[in-house]
Amino acid sequence: MKTIRSELLGFCSGVSRAMKSALDALGAEDGMQKPKKIYSLGPLIHNLIALEQLSDKGLIILQENQIDSLDNDSLVIVRAHGVSPFVLERIKASGAQVIDATCPRVALSQRRAAEFSAMGMFVILTGDKGHAEVKAVEGSALFAAETSEKAKKAAAKLGRFILVQSADEAAALKIEPEMQENSVLLSQTTFSPEEYKKIAGILSDKIKGLKVLDTICPATGQRQKALAELAKKVDALVVVGGKKSANSERLYELAKSLCPASYFVESADELPNDFGGAKAVGLTAGASSPDFVVDAVEAKIKEM
Repeated sequence: MKTIRSELLGFCSGVSRAMKSALDALGAEDGMQKPKKIYSLGPLIHNLIALEQLSDKGLIILQENQIDSLDNDSLVIVRAHGVSPFVLERIKASGAQVIDATCPRVALSQRRAAEFSAMGMFVILTGDKGHAEVKAVEGSALFAAETSEKAKKAAAKLGRFILVQSADEAAALKIEPEMQENSVLLSQTTFSPEEYKKIAGILSDKIKGLKVLDTICPATGQRQKALAELAKKVDALVVVGGKKSANSERLYELAKSLCPASYFVESADELPNDFGGAKAVGLTAGASSPDFVVDAVEAKIKEM
């Protein structure tokens, strides 16, 4: 049985950047004075093994309800998913240092949402409810709606934020008259390109003049395309990724549609005892899967 890796797998540039920011802070390199407490706002990465290693180095996961406990001796790393401006203001008010490791593509989505919301437009986002990136983009839109100069002059909030999670939700969405010629559609950067295309088509038919922006990270589509090519060469597929990782979950859903013998694992320990006589096993990994975890999974498969 041989193992074939996908041409594109593992850390994306945004996650790599966030990891480097954390490791640099924890190591206090280049003569920096290491803060007494170093936090990530929420799990820095959706991989339990990587989180355990970061914890061993001193990184503490900070929840939003713990922000009031911060002080001048604290440092908070904003992860790649970004953060709502409302939350960021609270962190800065505590006196804590902030390292913003927001993925540039997520940051761009936040800026766009804020700009359109400040203009009084309806901001529609496709994404997963409760996901950190979705909350960050929503917060940006609502913050701008409350604080823009136009809002101050009108003495009222501007714009509105609407989350759409699927094509079915798009079809069922009630369209208000004010939304015509006054709406923009964006997407979570890790959303399914095919699903986004369906949603954009449905909403464009319902909302006249809808502005559709392509905010999906190219790496998402590239990973899925590489997986589709890999599936043609193997009898079984293994997707390595965190169980709370949106992009890993979507890779797994695609894998299942391409190959019934597909497995979703977070570590080598979760691999099946065998692959039912498969002659070739394909291996891919989500954007939050470290190389050492992928290597360990591959090594165990080769031992079978």
